[in-house]
Amino acid sequence: MSQVLHTPPSTPAQAEGDLAALAARHGLSVSGARPSLPEYVRQLWARRHFITAFATAKLTAQYSEAKLGQIWQVATPLLNAAVYYFIFGILLGSSRGVPDYVPFLVTGVFVWTFTQNSIMAGTRAISGNLGLVRALHFPRAALPVSFALQQLQQLLFSMIALVVILFCFGIPVSVSWILMLPVLVLQFVFNVGVSMVMARMGAKTPDIAQLMPFILRTWMYVSGVMFSITKTLNHTHLPYIVKRLLEGNPAAVYIDLMRFALIDSFHAKQLPHHVWAYAVGWALLAGVGGFIYFWKAEEKYGRG
Repeated sequence: MSQVLHTPPSTPAQAEGDLAALAARHGLSVSGARPSLPEYVRQLWARRHFITAFATAKLTAQYSEAKLGQIWQVATPLLNAAVYYFIFGILLGSSRGVPDYVPFLVTGVFVWTFTQNSIMAGTRAISGNLGLVRALHFPRAALPVSFALQQLQQLLFSMIALVVILFCFGIPVSVSWILMLPVLVLQFVFNVGVSMVMARMGAKTPDIAQLMPFILRTWMYVSGVMFSITKTLNHTHLPYIVKRLLEGNPAAVYIDLMRFALIDSFHAKQLPHHVWAYAVGWALLAGVGGFIYFWKAEEKYGRG
């Protein structure tokens, strides 16, 4: 009587292991899997031309239906500055004791608008572009980076108007204007990092985009956009920790550094201690931390 050999049935775990081994043997990988961090950086750098072109196209299309077209890139922040000047400079008297208040205010408005619009655009970077996210394979970080780059391009257009305003108020070109470059680089890195954090949060909870205008408006009011933080701190009795938080506020740091670079009457004594350390620290914390935080959810964007 012959014996029949029976192969024991494989368990689901064994079958999955066999499939994984087969896929690895033929160089296959999981679709949509998150790449390693160095590989992700390499992929993002490889798409740098797409990021630049996408940002430029978005900026060009932003006012394409308006009759004045790209003039609104400069007119919008100028109109905001005019409103703030009327309310805070004239009605509330914030201009008293602040030399060159109009350049002071316009610089603050332009620099703040750069951060504000970058974060707002970043919040909707994934949730507002689901069609693109689901249709094409690319590192999703390209979206918040491109939106921040779009806002940087718009700021550079606005700086033309700012330079004209500086000349109109008798502020000459100075060697300190070179400091604009490192300030803009550090602020851009900070904006990109925060945009990535908000992009991940906005992708999971789209309602955050409705809450952000209120948060950003509150942040603006404590960032010295319309008033001098140094003057305010010298005339108020606030707890020590509150004063340090106001001085170390990243938005206020970048605004004050830009004012120091451009306006002769804004002296170094009006800057907080270790201001450049603050500027570099916020850029590294937000830029590196925000990038890693965004990368960790790469495979989840556009799902569900």
